[in-house]
Amino acid sequence: MDENLSRGYIQLGQGSRADRITRGLSYEHSHPPEDRCHCIYFALLLAGVGFLLPYNSFIIAVDYFQARYPGTTIVFDMSLVYILVAFAAVIINNLFVETLTLQVRITFGYILSFVTLLFIAVFEIWFEIFTLDTGYYINLLGVAVVAFGCTVQQSSFYGYTSMLPSRYTQSVMTGESAAGLLISTNRILTKALLDDEKVNTVLFFCISIGIVILCFIIHFVLQKTKFVRFYISLCSNPSLSDDLSKRISLEPTEDVGLVDMLDPVESKSGKYGVLSLRTPPSSPPADSAFESTEKLDQDVNEEADLWRMSTESVFNSFAANSKTYRVQDVVVRMRGINYTKNIQMWSGIKRGVIVRWQVAKCIWPYMLCIALAYFVTLCLFPGIESEIVSCRLRSWMPVILMAIFNFFDCIGKILASIPYDWTKAKLVLFSSVRIVLVPLLAMCAAPRGDPLLKNEEWAMVLSLFLGLSNGVFGSVPMIVAPSMVPDEQKELTGNIMTLSYTLGLTTGSGVAYLIDYILGPPLKNPCSSTTPSITQLTSTLSSLNVTDFAHVSTTWPWNVSGIIELGSQNSTLFE
Repeated sequence: MDENLSRGYIQLGQGSRADRITRGLSYEHSHPPEDRCHCIYFALLLAGVGFLLPYNSFIIAVDYFQARYPGTTIVFDMSLVYILVAFAAVIINNLFVETLTLQVRITFGYILSFVTLLFIAVFEIWFEIFTLDTGYYINLLGVAVVAFGCTVQQSSFYGYTSMLPSRYTQSVMTGESAAGLLISTNRILTKALLDDEKVNTVLFFCISIGIVILCFIIHFVLQKTKFVRFYISLCSNPSLSDDLSKRISLEPTEDVGLVDMLDPVESKSGKYGVLSLRTPPSSPPADSAFESTEKLDQDVNEEADLWRMSTESVFNSFAANSKTYRVQDVVVRMRGINYTKNIQMWSGIKRGVIVRWQVAKCIWPYMLCIALAYFVTLCLFPGIESEIVSCRLRSWMPVILMAIFNFFDCIGKILASIPYDWTKAKLVLFSSVRIVLVPLLAMCAAPRGDPLLKNEEWAMVLSLFLGLSNGVFGSVPMIVAPSMVPDEQKELTGNIMTLSYTLGLTTGSGVAYLIDYILGPPLKNPCSSTTPSITQLTSTLSSLNVTDFAHVSTTWPWNVSGIIELGSQNSTLFE
């Protein structure tokens, strides 16, 4: 499911590392350490697996949960609970991101995942200490807890990898898509090795717990490597009382300025809340015929002095304290020098809405694409796919369908990284065409007991296209959209795309419930209610007399009038 929901927080201001080094930042290492054998890359890929694996453990064990809670919408409910709680967790994580350290938030996610999976495996699955009704809600509560912890963890990992080269953020994204494939493989192996549904499900959850522990250990080993320590130190913020120049280091010809949207000139540039570098006024051309050179030199010096006085007053006030300040703190103080200190809250909200509207007008095709992509996917996966019945494959059917989806979703994400000229029209067109998959896959489950597309091959092929197209069109818009806006608006673009992504997830989950309602109540034993053949009916009726018609009519799905009509056509049935 995705992986893009928690991108509501990615650290702001992570500019080019080369730029920072050339701007005079002094650190312990003069050259970045190498990632030998790509160990760091694969460790972060495993981290991406770690924070989506707990949720996938619940969804991929669909065969067990359907057998334990027959006739319910357990898979639909798990999906919706995860989406709603994850959305709330993104907001909470953004509010408290500066309160708890990065390591605390990541550790918090691992602990919640470990405790929840262990509790469900031992008390709910193995010992079954809860009643069916209570156990149903215990599982939903487990999904909610996992969703909260993993979303906080996922958001923190994106902030963490934003301090590393960009390929390591991509490694985490690849790990997210690999999580579904890995857990599907785990379920297939455990189910194939052990016939007992309870035992193989407990083993399945234990393997998931082991992978979470492995990810937890590797994460802490990762922090000790020179590679990670170099880039973390490169992005760290030493105290202003020690050396302010380590935080904001300028070229000799540059001075610091803070863009304020209250300034009508700067507001037109679109650099909302951005720390920018300005060149102080330089001397005019020597051949100026309008003013004397001495007068111009005096004006230039006065203006430069004003710049120094205003910035130094702010920085000196910061240096007097031992705290570490953020860019937005400097913005507020600078605004207090140049403008009024009493700024109305509504004006700030208005500015934010205007800027977001301007960005949305530039990227609306990509917003539409990603919303459509995840809308279609959540209409069908995992809910409707879990409702497709195969009397030949039985409980294997939903497991196989989800494995096919996860495998080709991973392939689609890999294909999305291949350079290709995806125009807005192409993306909107292909994302819209995916809607045809909704009725087609629904026909693999409707009507109950006698679907229009009976063969399992139909469902498998359609699941293949659903996963492949989700991998491509769920990733390309997120990759392309930030390139359509200036650098200072990329963070805002990511937040707006996340909003569209969340909208698609939520509406898709709602429509999945509607499709399930149209299908009607699920059959508890769909494979035992097949219509008998004429040979079976003849054999049964030949052994009965006429007085047993009432019993026959309730035993077979034929009415009495149909039996009488059949008997009139072949009187030997009753001899």
